[in-house]
Amino acid sequence: MSHIQPNNPLHGIKLVDILEHLVNRYSWEELASKININCFKSNPSIKSSLKFLRKTPWARAKVEQLYLKSIKNHAS
Repeated sequence: MSHIQPNNPLHGIKLVDILEHLVNRYSWEELASKININCFKSNPSIKSSLKFLRKTPWARAKVEQLYLKSIKNHAS
């Protein structure tokens, strides 16, 4: 059974894909300036950032908000 969520723009998008998109678009340095968390500032990597973001809902929410903003701006 398919669980379609038309009101959820993040449905079906993996956190790793969101993070890779943001790093490719902004770089680690700019990402750290936009979202002030250590996993983006100190020895950043996809793996360590995923580990932190999966355990920290407030940080994940900020990353998801920036992702939505970046794809909205990119489409405009």
